[in-house]
Amino acid sequence: MKGPLHRQDSNQSRLQVLVVDDSAVARQVLKQILETDPAIQVTTASDPIIAFGKIEKCVPDVIITDLEMPRMDGLTFMRQLLRTWRIPVVVCSGTAGTGASSAMSMLEEGAVEVIARPRVGLRDFLHESAVMLLDAVWSASCSRPRSKLRYAPLLPQPRFNADAVLPRSKRPPVSGRTPKIIAIGSSTGGIEAIRELLRPLDDASPGIVIAQHMPQGFTNAFARRLNEECQIRVKEAVSGDRVQNGCALIAPGNRHMLIHTRGGYYLVEIKDGPLVSRHRPSVDVLFRSVAQAAGANAIGIILTGMGDDGAQGLLEMKQAGATTFAQDENSCVVFGMPKEAIKAGAVSSVLSLGEIRNQLLSMKEPTKTVPGVPS
Repeated sequence: MKGPLHRQDSNQSRLQVLVVDDSAVARQVLKQILETDPAIQVTTASDPIIAFGKIEKCVPDVIITDLEMPRMDGLTFMRQLLRTWRIPVVVCSGTAGTGASSAMSMLEEGAVEVIARPRVGLRDFLHESAVMLLDAVWSASCSRPRSKLRYAPLLPQPRFNADAVLPRSKRPPVSGRTPKIIAIGSSTGGIEAIRELLRPLDDASPGIVIAQHMPQGFTNAFARRLNEECQIRVKEAVSGDRVQNGCALIAPGNRHMLIHTRGGYYLVEIKDGPLVSRHRPSVDVLFRSVAQAAGANAIGIILTGMGDDGAQGLLEMKQAGATTFAQDENSCVVFGMPKEAIKAGAVSSVLSLGEIRNQLLSMKEPTKTVPGVPS
């Protein structure tokens, strides 16, 4: 496999991004947004055939590609690309119709990130969308062994912690009257990691709640795909969903997910709010809510991903008595989020993805019916 090849000397310290899109407006807007970070340089191509010619001359660090393009679609382009070059691919797509399903196929076959763009009003890309676009590109750039390129920090942006969505509770968590609950947080590489963890589970598994960094619309496609492949039920969460044995609930893209107790069971709340740790849904928000609702009855798992989202929340889970796991570096696509959680002292055990899966397989919960509550 080839890695980054020759570059212009003056650009050697900058991240080289190639945008492949048949829309001239999309190419222009993406270039403008990305180059607000002085550590990024962008080139563009109007279709995959032109892109291959540019790659032959100078291999980029990251490629952003649309799904539907003339002469070759995005999936075919990526398949041909990955036969020769190890270049991280970011999918840029709208969420309507077949777009989300096609993007899921690209993630399954090797793309490392997916970002959503509006069908209309592309020039008015929201500020938060720009933040997430930059994060996606830098995250993708770290998803494979690279050259000695030094990464510049992202431009200063307002940064909120979980307090912006869920204040810290002064009351200790109530343990003993609630069942086990498994909380999982992940980002880059998390699609395949979550799939590996959920596939072997059965109806005796404790209820699972998941915050995966994905755009709005794509989480529903992800949940449907997993529901077809897994023995357990998997769905995109909505407010009022009950966390049950043999079911995994995935936070919807662009919304925070929180867990509350009611009697002897857990209920989901889906909530708006600012980006927390640069993300929505935020793993920190989910983990804090689980720490407050479940205490020692919770299991917290932080998987592959860039950044530090989830580190503080996992620490709060551990301090509340929960068992906490972090995916090890060898099995991560990006050893960022687990590394930060380990540094924070939030992790009980560092395990490979296979070892985490085995831990989950060993956890069984008896079926419990709460009178008057629909299952």
